[in-house]
Amino acid sequence: MNAPSSAGRSCPLHYQYGPDVFCSAPDPCLSDLETLYLVGGLYGNELALHEVLRLFAQETGRKRLVFNGDFHWFDTDPATFARVQAAVLQHVALRGNVETELADSQPDPDAGCGCAYPDWVGQEVVSRSNRILQQLRTATTPQQRQQLAALPMWRVAQVGRMRVGVVHGDAQSLAGWGFAQEHLRQPEQREQVRRWFERAQVHAFASSHTCLPVFQQVKVPGQTQPAWVLNNGAAGMPNFQGDLSGLFTRISVLPFEGPQQRCSVQAHGLHLQAIAIETSAEQVQQRFLQQWPEGSDAHASYFSRIAAGPAYREADVIRWEI
Repeated sequence: MNAPSSAGRSCPLHYQYGPDVFCSAPDPCLSDLETLYLVGGLYGNELALHEVLRLFAQETGRKRLVFNGDFHWFDTDPATFARVQAAVLQHVALRGNVETELADSQPDPDAGCGCAYPDWVGQEVVSRSNRILQQLRTATTPQQRQQLAALPMWRVAQVGRMRVGVVHGDAQSLAGWGFAQEHLRQPEQREQVRRWFERAQVHAFASSHTCLPVFQQVKVPGQTQPAWVLNNGAAGMPNFQGDLSGLFTRISVLPFEGPQQRCSVQAHGLHLQAIAIETSAEQVQQRFLQQWPEGSDAHASYFSRIAAGPAYREADVIRWEI
């Protein structure tokens, strides 16, 4: 049995899969696409949800919107929770660790919030996340939990000629941190990611779980063009210092021409872009404070980021392999 302090840091066995699962054919509903939106880490931000849906409605051609996990988190108000879930489930959705733990009728105490936090995250943050998850449970109904339990942990999509492994965490775990921008700075981790790509036979992995965005190029033996890790950071929180927008990943045969574009590369004949989710910062903060006032766990962990953004820049996102 793990010590109590391991709750929120351990990774349950049922979170695990492996890179080989992505060798399968693309999901029928995610095949032959011209545009794919990947929205991870919405965190119950209803205003961000509305803006994503507005942008998606303007796209033309064969298109799909995927919510790749943690679309719940700050939505502890039952009515908000219900509206977020109903809107998300109109599209393709994956379970994140939040949804997985909410769905579990007999949660493992060692899993805590299911975040599998690495060592660099302080214990106070981990403990608060465990308590946030416990409070969020009170917003759910049995039917909602059943809907979350039925969601998959991963998908395979195809946009143009690009095969995309869609995950919440990384190539082997729903809550894995292998695509974290901190880990991808390490050469040994990039070697691990290279091996994942070799086994998965995809051209890109789209993820979110680790909260900060990174587009990492990876040269893979046997592939004529480099692969990419596309981590959108958070759709429901700011990702850059002084920029209070959320972000989602857009993969498309056509470029996004609006001012919301933050980062963009071209690969495999496609445009890979981080698109800002611009909302009223005042309204976002007001709605957050209605559910998580000063002195609450979520306020202590997240309000400074919601109000000013993290210590991270657009220039930190795109990383080319030398």
